Amino acid sequence: MNRFLLGIQPLVIADDVLEILKQVGKALLVIVLLCVIFFLLSFLFKKLKAYILKSKPIFKPITIRNFVLFNSGKEANFLISAVNILRYIFILIAIVIAIPIIFSIFPQTENIADKLFQYILTPAKMIGKAIVGYIPNLFVIIIIWLCIRYVVKGLKYLTKSIKSGKLKIPGFYVDWAEPTFNLIRFFLYAFMIAMIYPYLPGANSGVFQGVSVFIGLVVSLGSTAVIGNVIAGLVITYMRPFKIGDRIKINETEGNVIEKTAFVTRIRTPKNEIITIPNSFLMSTQSINYTTSAENYGLILHTTVGVDYTTPFQQVHELLIKAGKMTNGVLSDKEPFVLETKFNDSDTSYQLNVYVANADKMPEILSDLHSNIQAVFKEANIDLRTPLFVSQSG
Repeated sequence: MNRFLLGIQPLVIADDVLEILKQVGKALLVIVLLCVIFFLLSFLFKKLKAYILKSKPIFKPITIRNFVLFNSGKEANFLISAVNILRYIFILIAIVIAIPIIFSIFPQTENIADKLFQYILTPAKMIGKAIVGYIPNLFVIIIIWLCIRYVVKGLKYLTKSIKSGKLKIPGFYVDWAEPTFNLIRFFLYAFMIAMIYPYLPGANSGVFQGVSVFIGLVVSLGSTAVIGNVIAGLVITYMRPFKIGDRIKINETEGNVIEKTAFVTRIRTPKNEIITIPNSFLMSTQSINYTTSAENYGLILHTTVGVDYTTPFQQVHELLIKAGKMTNGVLSDKEPFVLETKFNDSDTSYQLNVYVANADKMPEILSDLHSNIQAVFKEANIDLRTPLFVSQSG
C-alpha cells in the first residue's frame, strides 16, 4: 500500500508542475500578444504620421485679421497629436484588459482578477448607461444649436448686403449694420445658452448650480466698468456723433478717429499721437465733429488780427477778405467775411472768417491764411499791432 502511494505522489507532483507550466505559458502568451499589439500600434502610428505629412490639407486655413489661427502645418501637427493620443488610449486599454486576464490564469490570483474586472466593468457600465440616457438631451442641444447657427448665418448675410449697398433700409445707416449684427448675435447666443442649460449633464445638481452662481457673481462684480463702456459704445454707435476717419475734438484732444471698439475710441492727433478714450467718458463730455460740419455746411475757420485806429476799417476788411480768397482750401462759392470783435486801447480786433470743406487740412489752411494776411498787409504798408491768434468753430 505504501509503495502504491509513493508511486502516485510523483505523478501528482508532475501534474502540478505541468499545470503551473501551462499557466505560465498562457501568461507569457498574453504578454507576447500585448507586445505584438504595442508593436502594431507603433507601426500604424508611424504609417499614419507619414501619410498625414504627405497628404493634402483637409480643412481650409483660418485667419483672423493678420493672425493665422489654423493652417496646413498646424493641421498636420493637430492630426499627429490626435493619432498619438489615440495610440496611448489603445495601449492603456490593452494593458487594462491584459492584467486581469493574466491574474485570472493563476488560481491564487483569480479573486484579484475578478475584482479588477469589476473595477473596470462597473464604471464602464455606468458611463455607457449615462451616455445612452443622455442621447435624447444631446439631440435637443444639437437642434437648438443648429437653429441658432443658421439664424446667425442669415443675419450675417443681411449684414453683408447692407454694408455692400445691395440692401437699403430707410432710416438705417450702413455703419449700424456691424454693431447691430454683433448685438443680436450676442443675445441669440445668450438665449441659446439659457435654452441648453437645463439639458446639460448635472444641471440640476447643487454643485453645478452653486458654481454657476459663483461665476455669475464674480463676472457681475468685476465687469461693472466694462459693461458701462460697452453700453456707452452702443449708444455712441447709434447716436452717430462721429465715424471712423472724422476729425473731432473732445475736450482738449483733437484728431482723427482711427478705431471704435465696444470699449474704447482711439484718436490720432495731428502729431501722430494715439490717444485712447473710454466710451463711458465720451458719454459724459461734449465732442465737436469738424468733418461733419465741413461736409454739410462748410466749416468756418477764423483768426483775429489787431490794426490801429488810423487805418480805415473798410480797407482792413478788403485786405482780410483778399487774403482769405488767396488761401488754398477755402471754398470759393462762399464769401469770407470780417467781424470787428473788440476795441482795444490802441487798435481794433478784426476777425476773418473763411469756409473750408476739408477738416483734415485745417492746420495747413490756417498757416497759409496767416501767411497771406501778413503778405497783403505788408504790401499795403500796414502794421499788425497784435500777434495773430486762432480759434476754430463749425
